[in-house]
Amino acid sequence: MVDPSTARDTIRNASHLATDVLIIGAGGAGMYAALEAAREGASVLLADRSLIGRGGATVMAQMTVAAALGEQTPDHWQHHLADTLAAGRGLCHPDLAALLCEDGPRRLREMDSWKVGWAREDGHIKQAQAPGHDRPRCAYVDFLATGPAVSRTLRTQLNSASGIRRVGDLAIIDIAVQSGVACGATALHLTSGELVTIAANAVVIATGGLTRLYRRNSASSNMSGDGYALALRAGAELIDMEFVQFFPIGHLAPRLVGMDPIMWDPFRYKLGGKLLNAQMREFEDDYATKDTRSDGRYVLTRDLATYAITKEVEAGRGSPAGGAYLSFQHVPEAEIRRAFGPVVDRLAANGIDLARAPIEVAPIAHYHMGGVRVDTELETAVPGLFVCGEAVGGANGANRLSGNAITEAFVFGARAGRNAARRAARQSSAWSSEAARPAADLLRGAGSQPEANPAALIAELQALMADFVGPFRTEDKLRRAIAGLAELKQRIGDGPWAAPQGYDAALLDWLDLRNMVLVAQSVALAALVRTESRGAHQREDHPGQDEAWTLNQVITLSDGELSLTRNAAPGGKAAA
Repeated sequence: MVDPSTARDTIRNASHLATDVLIIGAGGAGMYAALEAAREGASVLLADRSLIGRGGATVMAQMTVAAALGEQTPDHWQHHLADTLAAGRGLCHPDLAALLCEDGPRRLREMDSWKVGWAREDGHIKQAQAPGHDRPRCAYVDFLATGPAVSRTLRTQLNSASGIRRVGDLAIIDIAVQSGVACGATALHLTSGELVTIAANAVVIATGGLTRLYRRNSASSNMSGDGYALALRAGAELIDMEFVQFFPIGHLAPRLVGMDPIMWDPFRYKLGGKLLNAQMREFEDDYATKDTRSDGRYVLTRDLATYAITKEVEAGRGSPAGGAYLSFQHVPEAEIRRAFGPVVDRLAANGIDLARAPIEVAPIAHYHMGGVRVDTELETAVPGLFVCGEAVGGANGANRLSGNAITEAFVFGARAGRNAARRAARQSSAWSSEAARPAADLLRGAGSQPEANPAALIAELQALMADFVGPFRTEDKLRRAIAGLAELKQRIGDGPWAAPQGYDAALLDWLDLRNMVLVAQSVALAALVRTESRGAHQREDHPGQDEAWTLNQVITLSDGELSLTRNAAPGGKAAA
């Protein structure tokens, strides 16, 4: 353990960096923001707690990207917008949604010019039909390689760009705010344990979503809701925090390494997998309604499939790992290989042979529709603080349309980077060392190590969220979650349990817990107050959508306490 006096000296002599634009998070949205800010002539610092361009959600996404390209079927961005608003169940911010849909084609074509490798047919970018779209609209890179190809392409562009400094192993502790204006950040350099202060004329949060709050999730390990917590503590607002999207057939077993856990959807599209319970009986028809659309392969929509699997498990008919079986054993092996080529070999390396044995699947936390409240410039209520990618709230309303996630990273990343650079150009530095003092004091206040293991407490939090704030909620469950989170907050205390040192996993876990508890409380509070079922928020004790609840819930933080207000959704009538 580092001697506390030595730790204080390290903090006093900490590194200091300065830049026009600081971008926190180097996934797809962060990289695009950096490129666009540099195009505007700004100096850019792109910071991430992991390797630049290799963390976050984008690199893991193997699916499709929605945009009204009209390459194979006539299309217009307003048709894409209509589908996005319909998916959002009346809660989308229509201007943000319009930005996403209108600028999406431009960004996909720019990626095409950068040789991302969109699949083509007869010389045209190939576009697939996805749930919720009125026509084929979703581009992809063949054989479930979209996310890796996108990330690789953006990293290549970064390598040739000037004015962008990249720093990994940097965990941002807090946004620095001076006179109400964002002026930089305070960070912990993970390899040395040193505090790093960063002066910036504008700050962009590009840290992704919050799905690590749940025991089963499809994101990388740093998707803990950091950006939401950073924004809240800086004085920004959160919106629509109750809407967490669960994907019904996330991979559960056997162990799957290096592949997207939600990859089974395109397999079902092409091959028609069967959902089976522990008795090896198909059960989808048991939960279908007369209004459920069936194309011969899908009997249930995603929300109903999530419900069906959950109820089969609750009834004791789940698979050994706690989900359902997904079987392709009725499909000839040659057909499986013809549809997915090299993916079959990657599955074999994981010990999976779809022609001979089923896999186990279960609902999995996949995406968060809520996030930081922004205007159409992607700026928050804190001047100089911008947000992009999944960290943005408001564009998706109560449910995200399939394929919009990477489009959102492109469009909002570019817009936030450009506007942050323009603000930086017209604003003199507001930096003061006093703005970094709260985060420095946090580390100075390190106490003795308690009995609790912070990694174990993270597991407790994930279990609380999965069991009580999952896809199907009740007042009793939500109140139990809120009480459990309050207890966890008391147990982790107000400061780290040990002074900083290099490669300190326990300290990083504590900092994660600090953020995760705050964000989890925001989700649970908003879910408790919303007494209806809409989109991804399903209350078993309040079934059905209530038009009186065509409202956005906004959360703020003051003196350590969360407060919630409600506003009429700006696009409620148009999107209903």
